[in-house]
Amino acid sequence: MAKIKKAYQCTNCGHSQGVWAGQCPSCKKWGSLVEVVVKEEKNQNIIFEENKAKKLKSIEVNKDLRIKSSYKEFDRVMGDGLIRDSVSILTARPGAGKSTLLLQLSKSYADMGLKVLYVSGEESESQIKSRADRIMAKLPENVWILSTNSMDQAISEIKKIDADIVFLDSIQTFSLREFDNKQGSPTQTIEVANKAVEIAKDPKKKRAIIMIGHMTKANEMAGLRTLEHLVDTVLILDGESDEDLRVLTTSKNRFGRTGEIGLFSMTEDGLLEISNPSQYFISQRDNDVEGSAIAVTKEASRLLEVEIESLVSKSFLPYPQRIGDSLRKDELNTLISILQERSGLNLFDYNVIIKTTGGLKLSEPSVNLAIMVSIASSFLKKSVSDKTVFIAEVGLTGELKKVPQIRQRLKELERLGYEKCFIAKNSLDISEFKSLKVIELANIREVLEVLFG
Repeated sequence: MAKIKKAYQCTNCGHSQGVWAGQCPSCKKWGSLVEVVVKEEKNQNIIFEENKAKKLKSIEVNKDLRIKSSYKEFDRVMGDGLIRDSVSILTARPGAGKSTLLLQLSKSYADMGLKVLYVSGEESESQIKSRADRIMAKLPENVWILSTNSMDQAISEIKKIDADIVFLDSIQTFSLREFDNKQGSPTQTIEVANKAVEIAKDPKKKRAIIMIGHMTKANEMAGLRTLEHLVDTVLILDGESDEDLRVLTTSKNRFGRTGEIGLFSMTEDGLLEISNPSQYFISQRDNDVEGSAIAVTKEASRLLEVEIESLVSKSFLPYPQRIGDSLRKDELNTLISILQERSGLNLFDYNVIIKTTGGLKLSEPSVNLAIMVSIASSFLKKSVSDKTVFIAEVGLTGELKKVPQIRQRLKELERLGYEKCFIAKNSLDISEFKSLKVIELANIREVLEVLFG
């Protein structure tokens, strides 16, 4: 028989102790210790299964384990498809489209002949059906819907249907009968996740499971870090509710590259793939405009051309505004300071606002030069050709610095028909580029002199 006792566990870091305290001694967070029920099993003899070590070279990889959907952007993020015996967790802000994405994947896999079970602890069957009617032209045959908060019932239905793929929406709403803790508690969440891993990796029937996890106000997945260690893949769907762009990325992936991104647009008909990012992130204009510059950013294995727009205006307040929807404020202030001190542009009493076409977040230093050129263009009231691209990191000295994979970036620009590109000096041998004029310069002052005189 299992011995039952009570303990106090931190909801933030998972630390457990026998007595309650106002502050967790491990992570120092106040009011985070909650009472949990712990079952202690009596010591039992551990039996090890006979399993011999194998040489690395002799191990075969079964490529049939991957399941490809009809969404190439999703498959790219997963590492070229979903693994049959994997457990993934998807998190995002409320309203970002988590449930919509899983419902669309349900149809995609069902159309391939796979059995899909969609278990929801937050929505009723009719709510899910209403969404399906809105985003699907034809409802699939092999999708089953179950609305319940009981993980025990979900397990029973998984076995009864013999589902190949299971979606759990969301992990914090499910509970197991054998534990007395309430739904969403650390114990229930971890034990439900453990059950999901057990079901997915059953040697008799391998299944792929994707769970939805809640996101905190700090834009982190809710719950203990243990949850992230349990799963094979952690997916993040990023995007503001008032914008169309949705970026799917991974912070952990045991079967593929971490940081790979998939691009979607949220529409009335659900999430649509962005198959041509260049058209989405760059405005199509007849004439050049002030305050616009084009950069090439690299997200994992993907090169993206992105347009950066700036607006510089006279400030009538003691402290001018610096707003960057796509860039952290500290980074924007740093680039403005470099532009002012190293190129002589007096921006101290000007408001500076930047954003990217399409709403893509800027995280790579290679976009520094394009940001500064767009600000200078707006300040000087002089436009830059939309056939010119800027790829360089800018140091505090104003010097242009080389960026990784510069050759691949330039080859892509040449393929797309761009005419000029400004890069740092001594980055590579520019003679190999025929239709693309590559201009190597030393610092930001030289770039502005060539562009604006």
